[in-house]
Amino acid sequence: MKFILKILKDFPAYLWSGWGAIASIFLFIACWDVGNQIYGDLVLPAPLETFKTLALMLQDDSVWEQIDITLYRAFMGFAISLVFGSILGLLAGFFATASMMSRPIVTILVGMPPIAWIVLAMIWFGMGDETVIFTVVVASFPIIFVGALQGTRTLEDNLKEMGESFNLPWHMKFMDIYFPHIFSYVFPAWVSGLGMSWKIVVMAELLATSDGIGASLAVARSQLDTPTALALVVIMIGSLMFIEYIILEPIKREVELWRD
Repeated sequence: MKFILKILKDFPAYLWSGWGAIASIFLFIACWDVGNQIYGDLVLPAPLETFKTLALMLQDDSVWEQIDITLYRAFMGFAISLVFGSILGLLAGFFATASMMSRPIVTILVGMPPIAWIVLAMIWFGMGDETVIFTVVVASFPIIFVGALQGTRTLEDNLKEMGESFNLPWHMKFMDIYFPHIFSYVFPAWVSGLGMSWKIVVMAELLATSDGIGASLAVARSQLDTPTALALVVIMIGSLMFIEYIILEPIKREVELWRD
């Protein structure tokens, strides 16, 4: 509870510290407008036209349904990755043999391109939710697994000896010594896994489903509707930035203080 209250207390200062990031966004929009003047509306519509298209789209209930479908698939796949990746990573971190055996498996999962997993999932599961969710799980799992693994493998013996020397109860050892250290590794891995999930879900939908933001993007591409395509991209990027920088980043900053 104190941790949450501290985050809320520091939140205004965090927002003020983000003025540089906001300035960079406006600089990006300015470069976008220059690109529109050079290449024209067909290749790169103006920011104002794109945002007008976005405003009209958000008034359509069917667009919100597509967003809900994509959110469901992304968070379902991410939740599965979070649970299994965290648990298996923590367990592997406590056993050197398991840690060594997991390395080639993680290398295979990380090294295999997501598009290959999508193709295989389409063969195994067909065109539907299972294909998208499976691809998200496979792409996010190794990121979370490695974070949890590093959290347990880097526990210092001094911390363990300190807990033993003071004869602390097991719950105090876990909450005051082990948990802050492990969580400082696991939580950033969760944030990275969430970002990966959001990117992969759209790619998988574009190739393997007839609904969701990715499928809408495929339709816009086939119709050469560049303003709609860019508006969908803005939805994807805006959603991820809101979740990561407004909700998760303040927590991540507090977690990294624990590590220091």
